[in-house]
Amino acid sequence: MSASTAPQSSVNDGEIAKFQAMADEWWDEGGKFKPLHMLNPTRLDYITRQIAAEFGRDLSEEQPFAGLRILDIGCGGGLLAEPMARLGATVVGADAAERNIPVARVHAEQSGLQIDYRHTTAEAMAAEGEQFDVVLNMEVVEHVEDPASFLRTCQELLKPGGLMVCSTLNRNPKSFLFAILGAEQIMRWLPKGTHEHSKFITPDELFSLLRGAGLEPVDRTGFKFNFARWDWSLDPRDLSVNYVTSSVKPSA
Repeated sequence: MSASTAPQSSVNDGEIAKFQAMADEWWDEGGKFKPLHMLNPTRLDYITRQIAAEFGRDLSEEQPFAGLRILDIGCGGGLLAEPMARLGATVVGADAAERNIPVARVHAEQSGLQIDYRHTTAEAMAAEGEQFDVVLNMEVVEHVEDPASFLRTCQELLKPGGLMVCSTLNRNPKSFLFAILGAEQIMRWLPKGTHEHSKFITPDELFSLLRGAGLEPVDRTGFKFNFARWDWSLDPRDLSVNYVTSSVKPSA
């Protein structure tokens, strides 16, 4: 494809540079991605139950997602791609940060998993006609240049009847306190500048963007951190900071 016909990308170069600098630390549970390691079991609980419900899968089976093709967009080091592969799915992990891909590939090989990791963008895959049963779009939309365009591309990447799980951060004073001041400046769970509060998206805004992209929102739930237990849980009543949504592409 020539430069003149290449699909326009929603990638924000500044955001990609942040994650390039942290690539080697993806699998260090005490490193810069400690918050994701802490959140990951709760994310997986939500994701697996949504996929199982949408596609009629039994999570008690050894590989309940066999036959499903799943895209993890913004896959990082593979923290979600690897569990999806273990559950039997055919997994493509894509990331615009080039340094993340070899890290993810090496870890998958060490874990005995076959995952198709690619240094590419959602737009490039959509232009090639790629489609998936499930798109995992976790903590990405607040980092892209144009969320509306990005979500339209994600819709194109879904097969009719496909499911997208999308998580992000709410935009309000509480999320600034917890995600910016708390996580980046006080707890130092993340490097300063990882997030920009102005790019956070409220649940109503995200639902509107999803509908505008041709998707049908079917669920939204909060990820709530309990400081007494020092862990995360799902809370459908509290979407004040971290939250996750599920939406479906209508069948043809």
